[in-house]
This record gives sequence, C-alpha cells and structure tokens, in this order.
Amino acid sequence: MSNREGGEAAAGPAGSAVAANIDPGILDQMIEIRRYLHRNPELSNREANTQRYLRQMLADRGIAEIRGVAGYGLAVDVVGTGKPSNRKLVIRADIDALPIEEESGVDYASSNPGVMHACGHDAHASMGFAVAAHLHQSRMDFGGTVRLIFQPAEEDEPSGGRRVVEEGLLDDIDAAICVHVDPYTPSGKVAVSPGPYTLACDTFDAVVIGEAAHAAKPYEGVDAIAVACSMVSELQKIVSREIDPYDPLVISVTSINGGSAYNVIAGKVALRGTIRSGSDATRERAWRRVRAILEGIATSHGATVELDIHRGEPGVVNDAEMTELIVASAKTCVGADNVLNTPGWSIADDFGYYSQKRPSVYFRLGIRNEEVGSVYPLHHPRFRVDEAALKVGAATLASAAIRFLSVQSD
Repeated sequence: MSNREGGEAAAGPAGSAVAANIDPGILDQMIEIRRYLHRNPELSNREANTQRYLRQMLADRGIAEIRGVAGYGLAVDVVGTGKPSNRKLVIRADIDALPIEEESGVDYASSNPGVMHACGHDAHASMGFAVAAHLHQSRMDFGGTVRLIFQPAEEDEPSGGRRVVEEGLLDDIDAAICVHVDPYTPSGKVAVSPGPYTLACDTFDAVVIGEAAHAAKPYEGVDAIAVACSMVSELQKIVSREIDPYDPLVISVTSINGGSAYNVIAGKVALRGTIRSGSDATRERAWRRVRAILEGIATSHGATVELDIHRGEPGVVNDAEMTELIVASAKTCVGADNVLNTPGWSIADDFGYYSQKRPSVYFRLGIRNEEVGSVYPLHHPRFRVDEAALKVGAATLASAAIRFLSVQSD
C-alpha cells in the first residue's frame, strides 16, 4: 500500500526512518483506518459508527479494556508490565468531522454528503490507534499507564473535551499530550513551543430587530439588513483599532440570515460569529465591546438587538517540561533540523480543557506537500493530508509516552 495520497513515499522528513520501531503492519493498518474514517465521517456528538469501528479495530489488536466515554468517545488504558512506574499519561485523539461538502478528489472521499474530515481528525484517530497498538504490543518493555482517549465533539458543543474532564478521565493522570496535523508546515516536520499555543474560543448569536416595510418605501420601516451590515463593519474595528497587534484577538462574523422577499424590507436579521482571544483580559474586553457596539448601532438606527455570547473552550497552554519531552522525542524520530520552535496559531481546540487540568503539550505535525496536493488550509473542502507524515506523528507520540513513563512521579 502507498503510504501517501496519490503516489510513492515522500522524500525528506516524512519519508525518513523514525525511531519508535512501530511494526510496519500497524503503520499499514493506520493508513487503512484513516481512509475508512475519511470515507465515513460523522459530525460532533454523532460519532456512533466511528466509535464502533475504532472499538473493533482496537479489540482486533488484543486490547480488551475499552470503555465508552464522553458520549461517543473511547478510552483505552495500556498498562506496561516492565519495570515499575507510577506515572500515567493521556494521549488525546479527536474523531469528529465538519459540515463541509468534500472537494478533495481523493479516491476515498466522504460518502456522507455534506460531511467531511476537513480538519484531520481522521488522521489523529488513526495515529492514536497506531500508538495504542504499538504500546500494547510492546507493553513488556515499559512500566506505567498510557490512556488513549478517542475524543468526540472537538468541533462543536457540547464539547467532548469538557466532558472528558467532567467525567474524571484526567483525575488520576499526571500529564496529557495531543497532536494536530498542520497544512502550513512542511510534511513530516514537528512544530512546538512552550506557553500559549491556541486561542480561547467563544461564540455569539445576535438577532437584529427592526421593522418591516415595503421595499419601495424603506423610510416607513427600520431595515434590519442595513443595521446588521453596519454591525459587521464596526465589529472589525475592535481588532484593528482597539487591540495591541501583539495581543491575539480575532472576531469573525460567520453567518448572516434575514429577509424573505424581493419587495419587503427585512424586519429581522440573525448574525452569528466567533471571538478568539489569547488572554483572559482581552477575552473579557472583547465581550464588553461586542455588546456595546451592537447595542449602540441598533439604538442609533432605531432598532434593537438581542445578543447571546457563549463561553467556549480556553486556550491551550503548553507546559515547558512537556514541550521539552516532545522536542526530545521528535528529534529521535526525524532529527533536530526537522523540529521547529514555532509559535502557536489562532485556531481553538478543546484540548484547552486538558491543559487547564494537567501539564500538557499540543504539538503540530506538518503535512504540507505540494506533490500530493496537501496545500489547502484546515476546514477547506479541498483539504488533504500527506499520509507519509503520519508515521512521524505516531512515532513521536509513542516515543514521548515511553520517555514520560520512564521517570517516577514524586
């Protein structure tokens, strides 16, 4: 089987040898699993088939203790039987897909209309499988416990990450790790750095209430569409004119819906969007300013607005020691030249709930390869993964787990 989309093994770091000594049969099955999941994506909190399939694949590898968690997720504890260790580590792999119509052109494209693995969670789940299978197979070589969590609902509420914490899956854990594929970094390279690494994510819903009128006589009503357009424009000024450029904040209006006829001035318009922030102070300020601007614009136009802001996941903060663990492990897999000290990015991830609870690290696995077309951003209908990179991610996770367990907790 080819280990990449559309061709032979890639040159460079993605095609080079890795040091975790994962059985080639496990790596082949990792790609098979990734393609099955890609062909059969499921939305957040609906991952019933994904859960059943992964449970069966893990059981087929002889892993007996598999439990359902967080709705449609799974947790697997792999307990080493080698030298004693009292350490426990979580490795998180998310499993849900997005409401996107796929246009990638791969042979195993989504068979579920309007649903696509456009964020690489199929790759994360398959790497999680490879790590679980490898550690189970080599459990006589280490001590301690690795808990693989195949987490649902990273992309939507109710958040799977929050449920994992609420269900106590981190209560007996010392630390946590996760990997995310990165289409902005060359294939097979590993990117990580300590400190803030993703942004907090909140969402908002606003309903602008004006007054309907005949389209030929707009002065007899209050045009909710015109008011909403002013709101969209003014919201952009919070970031561009009120926030230090070195203080991360992104405010995006992602949906606008209103009006029903060519000849009627809309009396009501619904807006929705997201607020991404890098600090608690900026998060609170953004909430205040969004509310003040929407209410002020509505009042100035003779309209009203109903606004709901929903607090979402916190930002991920990479622990310094856990970051060093990934750096050391990745260097053994792909060499120091392919391990990048790269700042965080502006996406959000509910792994932030893990990092609030335990020392954690979130690292990125480069998948960008122009030869196989893996050049489109996350959440794009033509998003693709260079599968040759996945063995690097799996090897880095496995190596990090063994390194972590080799040290006794106090």
